[in-house]
Amino acid sequence: MKIAGTTALVTGANRGFGRHLAAELLARGATVYAGARNPDQVDLPGVTPVRLDITDPASVAAAADLARDVTLLVNNAGSGTGADLLDADLDRIRLEMDTHYFGTLSVVRAFTPVIAGNGGGSILNILSALSWLSFPHVGAYSAAKSAEWSMTNALRVQLADRGIRVAGLHVGYMDTDMAAGVTGPKSDPADIARIAVDGIEADAYEILADDVSRQVRAGLAGGVAALYPQLP
Repeated sequence: MKIAGTTALVTGANRGFGRHLAAELLARGATVYAGARNPDQVDLPGVTPVRLDITDPASVAAAADLARDVTLLVNNAGSGTGADLLDADLDRIRLEMDTHYFGTLSVVRAFTPVIAGNGGGSILNILSALSWLSFPHVGAYSAAKSAEWSMTNALRVQLADRGIRVAGLHVGYMDTDMAAGVTGPKSDPADIARIAVDGIEADAYEILADDVSRQVRAGLAGGVAALYPQLP
């Protein structure tokens, strides 16, 4: 897919990684809709702000009705409640699933006929190395990202005949507000945005953006013992 001349919608584009993605697409010649719950917070020159709360079906439908020329959908909007699975309030756990799984799926369902009607295109779901590896203190986030990964795999097959290529980006921690409390190494989100857009242009189905993602995926073949060596 050539980015120049493409019309893209990026969800959660008002800050963090979403803003970097929108900027990278814009720099490569795409027309960009920047989705945000509060479009007044979109401050990137050259994009078209769109009111979009992916957990609100009416908001999703309105965005799809407005952005009728989209051929590239980037599902970036997310949440990070820091909820564990045993002790956290269930509403916080549901928010993770409502955002990463049901919200992303809602956007895909709304924009599939748009993209197909424009001759086909691509969808990129922003996943995580935590799609494959879970830590107790972010158990809800990992579960939701794992569900989104499974959804990405199913949609990839289902939408192929409609001329829509579905890709997933896996990445470890990035230097954004969501990872502000992380003290370990973090990638520059601008660098990851370039890798993501390179992957779209290369028609990659799976984009592993850093060493962490590559190491975790390699560990899948080793099973529980490889992924969780701390277990007795």
